[in-house]
Amino acid sequence: MNKSMSLLFASLALSSSVSVAALVTPNPPTLNAKGYVLMDYQSGAILVGGNQDAALAPASLTKLMTAYVVGKEIENGRTSWDSKVAVSENAWSVKFPDSSKMFIKPGDNVTVADLLRGLIVQSGNDAAVALAEHVAGTESGFVALMNQWAANLGMNSTQFINSHGLDGQGIHTTPSDMAILMRKIIEDVPKVYDIYSEKRFVWADIKQYNRNRLLWDNSLNVDGGKTGYTSDAGYSLVSSATQGQMRLISVVMGTPSTQTRVEASRQLLNYGFRFYETDQLAVADESEAKIRVWKGKNANIDVGFDHDVYATYLRGNSRGVTKETEIYAPLVAPVKQGDIIGNVTWRVGNDEIASEPLIAMSNVEQGSIFKRAWDSVVLWFKSLFSDTKGLWES
Repeated sequence: MNKSMSLLFASLALSSSVSVAALVTPNPPTLNAKGYVLMDYQSGAILVGGNQDAALAPASLTKLMTAYVVGKEIENGRTSWDSKVAVSENAWSVKFPDSSKMFIKPGDNVTVADLLRGLIVQSGNDAAVALAEHVAGTESGFVALMNQWAANLGMNSTQFINSHGLDGQGIHTTPSDMAILMRKIIEDVPKVYDIYSEKRFVWADIKQYNRNRLLWDNSLNVDGGKTGYTSDAGYSLVSSATQGQMRLISVVMGTPSTQTRVEASRQLLNYGFRFYETDQLAVADESEAKIRVWKGKNANIDVGFDHDVYATYLRGNSRGVTKETEIYAPLVAPVKQGDIIGNVTWRVGNDEIASEPLIAMSNVEQGSIFKRAWDSVVLWFKSLFSDTKGLWES
């Protein structure tokens, strides 16, 4: 009776118009960069990549993680946007000659909100150190947090050695890891991400402009991103843009100039929006199916997903999306809300475009002794015909 059986519901054609590899589509752009990647935000799918897993110097892309960690600290209540930070000598702007800075000095008391703007808009190395010391006491302690978060987020090819990204022994990341990080910033700390759209910030009577020139590009709806440059890293840019319900993340690392990183990012984003589309396949917390529960107080349970499900694929296919539902049956009480009881797979033709676990949407306690005994007998008889499809359906 603990035997698992796959229950295959009929494949359902969805109304979306999608495409397949057989469709004639231009090749992705080939970019003058050490590495690059284009990711769909909703699904996390990689649409275009070139040396996407190459270990490269991150330069100021490091500050994406600095901002993310500070955002999580605000979320967890260990600091706040209005918290005052006393600037130490380590964070003094004169410590960073010939590099980007906010122009803070010892004795300044600066809010976390202003330091985040100095970090994100002005790409201030001094702001990075001030935030690091505020959160962890020392920059080295903060770097340990950065690397812990990188591991937690699945950035398996990233190692930080400081809070700002200046070149040094052992610092490295990949275009894929930077795309993962940008996706998590948008998802996990949206108020921090909002700052990435700000075009200018004034501190100490010095107005500085956001170095992400795509914010001024009228052909794309770019609402955030981060630049980076060192002699080892070259010129890099992470950007995100939206079109309808679709959001893309582009990462371009190690280009030879500021103009090249902008043009390369624009090419990636335009290619993605022109030749791909994103569809929502399922809605979080909505019932996907009603499943029979044996030996329980309730005879049935609704199952669904704990998050919205999206997929991204090439445009223009007339065949549509099909869906296959697998239930790990028989489902026997007790059942806890959140238990995985099956899986749904969506395909375009033979190609899998998404697969998500089905979860129980409520609890089902064990039924009475009589109910459990009766269902045991019924299940025994049904097990004699276990090859019959639909046997465990409610």
